[in-house]
Amino acid sequence: MKIRATAAKVIFQVVEQGQSLSAVLPVAQQSIAAKDKALLQEICYGTLRWLNRLEFIADQLLERQLKGKHRSLHYLILAGLYQLFYTRVPPHAVLAETVNASGLLNGDSFRGLINGVLRNAQRQQAELLIAADKNEATRFSYPRWLLKKIKQSCQYGYVSVLQAGNAYPPMWLRVNLSKQSREVYQQQLVSLDIQSTPHPGCASALLLDNACDVNALPGFADGACSVQDAAAQHAAWLLDPQPNELILDACAAPGGKTAHILERQPALKQLVAVDSDANRLSRVAENLERIQLEATLIHGDASKPEQWWNGPQFDRILLDAPCSATGVIRRHPDIKWLRRAEDITELARLQRDILDAMWQQLKPGGTLLYATCSILSEENSLQIKSFLEKTADAIHVPLNAQDTAEQPGWQIFPGEQQMDGFFYAKLIKRVTA
Repeated sequence: MKIRATAAKVIFQVVEQGQSLSAVLPVAQQSIAAKDKALLQEICYGTLRWLNRLEFIADQLLERQLKGKHRSLHYLILAGLYQLFYTRVPPHAVLAETVNASGLLNGDSFRGLINGVLRNAQRQQAELLIAADKNEATRFSYPRWLLKKIKQSCQYGYVSVLQAGNAYPPMWLRVNLSKQSREVYQQQLVSLDIQSTPHPGCASALLLDNACDVNALPGFADGACSVQDAAAQHAAWLLDPQPNELILDACAAPGGKTAHILERQPALKQLVAVDSDANRLSRVAENLERIQLEATLIHGDASKPEQWWNGPQFDRILLDAPCSATGVIRRHPDIKWLRRAEDITELARLQRDILDAMWQQLKPGGTLLYATCSILSEENSLQIKSFLEKTADAIHVPLNAQDTAEQPGWQIFPGEQQMDGFFYAKLIKRVTA
C-alpha cells in the first residue's frame, strides 16, 4: 500500500514539478522497507517509461481527469495500470494495494473510482492496447516533438531506436586493465557464478548476463572494475592518451571517463577534470578515490576557461558536452518528460560555445574528442559539420566508414550491440607554420 502511494508521489514530482527521477527516488526509498525498494523503483521507472501509453488508456476509462489536490491520485491510477499491463504482480494484489493506497493520498472518497478504472482496464486490456497502438506517440510512449526529432535524426531505423529506449538497460562493466586483463577478471566472475560476454570492439567492456549488486563484484571496492556502458567506454580508447601528456576532461562529472583515461594511461603528466556542478564534481573525487587514482579537479564553466585555467594548452581534450541525453532514455525514462523542444536549441548553443572555447585551449597538433550521449543530429553531426566549416585549423579524423565529411562523427544508436546511444567526433588541430 505504502509503496504505491510513494510511487504516485514520485511520479507526480517528476511529471508535474519537473524534478529528476534520480534525485527524488532515492529520497523516497528512504521511507520504505529495504525489501520494497526494488518494487518501488520498478513501478516508478516503468510508469514513466510508458507514461504516454498509460495516459491514453486512463483517458479511455475516466470521464474526467483528476486535477488539483487530487492529481497524485491520477498517477496512482497510472501506476496501477502499469502493474496490470507490464508486470507479473497478481491482478488482485494490484487492485487491492492500489485502492488502499488512495487513503494515504487523502483520496478515500475515490476508492470506488480507482477500483472501477482498474477492473475495467483488466477486462478491456486487449482492446485498450490495440487502440493505443494506432498512434506512434502512444504506441512507443514518447512526446510528439521528441518523436519527430528522433525520426529526423534516425530516419530509417527510428522504430528500433524508440523500442530500445523503452527496453531494460543491461549492466556493463569496465575492467581496470591496469590491474588485470579482461580475461582474468571474467574468470573471477565465473568463479562467483556471474556470467558475462566481452564486447568485440571495446577491450575493457564486459556485459553481464544478469545485473547484480556492485558489492558482489570481485575487487569492486578496490577499483578492479567499474559500472559503465560500453558506448561510454569508447571515449578513453578514442582519445588515446600518451605518456607525459597534459589532458583535459571537460564536463567530467560523474568521472567514469576521467578514471578510464587514467586507467588507460597511468603515465600522464597531468589530467585536469573540470565541471560546472560542484556536487557532481564531488562524485568524480569519490570515483577516483575508490580506484586509487589522482586528477586535478576544478569547479568551473567549460565555456569560460579563462576563469579557471592559465596554464599551457592541452595535448588532448575530451569534451563530453552537455546534451539532451536522448541516447540514455532507457536508463532515465524521465528524460522524455523533462526535456522540452526549446531545450535542444539552447543545448546546441551551449555545445557550440564550449567547443569554441575548448579549441582555444588545445595545442597545435593536439586532439579533441567531442562526445555526447545524444542521438539528435543538431547536437552531433550538424554541430561538428558547422564547426569544421568555420574552423580553418580543424582536421576531421573519420572513426569509421560512416564518419564522412558530409555527416561527420560516429553515431551509436541505443541498443546497437546492446550499448547506449552515444556520439563521437575526433578532431586534430592543424600545425601552422
